[in-house]
Amino acid sequence: MTASILFFVLASVAIAAALGMLISRNPVNSALWLILNLFCVAGLYLTVNAEFIAVIQVLVYAGAIMVLFLFVIMLLNLSVLPDLKRIEWRRIIAFIMGMGLLAMLMFIVANTLDMVPDPVTLQVAAETGSATSLAKVLFTQYAMPLEVIGILLLAATIGAVVIAKKKPV
Repeated sequence: MTASILFFVLASVAIAAALGMLISRNPVNSALWLILNLFCVAGLYLTVNAEFIAVIQVLVYAGAIMVLFLFVIMLLNLSVLPDLKRIEWRRIIAFIMGMGLLAMLMFIVANTLDMVPDPVTLQVAAETGSATSLAKVLFTQYAMPLEVIGILLLAATIGAVVIAKKKPV
């Protein structure tokens, strides 16, 4: 019961963080919303006993990839850092309470419709969630998408450097 409540709370916060990332006008704030989203997704992995994937989610995406994104944002000098003196606490508290209410409503609807996910047993998680079994699937069945993603990340990095390079005057 506790895992399912945690699942819906994390799912609600992940959805809110995704919306915050899309709505935010400041690119640094948008990147910070994405980091919150990635941490929530890691928490969702923990609720279904996928500890290895959760740790990799935090290390690779919330760590390395987001550092790269923030570096590119700062390199492009898209915006100044937000002014922390003008925090509207009422909006923050209202947002947190709204997300809590949304999580409770989602949990009630999911319980009513019998859509609450069942946690995976430790035996099944140990068999399918180990680094060895994930590596076998990743480098055999999903080898081509893995290579394509690597090429896309390389192209994005090169593109960011080319855009940021100052033109000679």
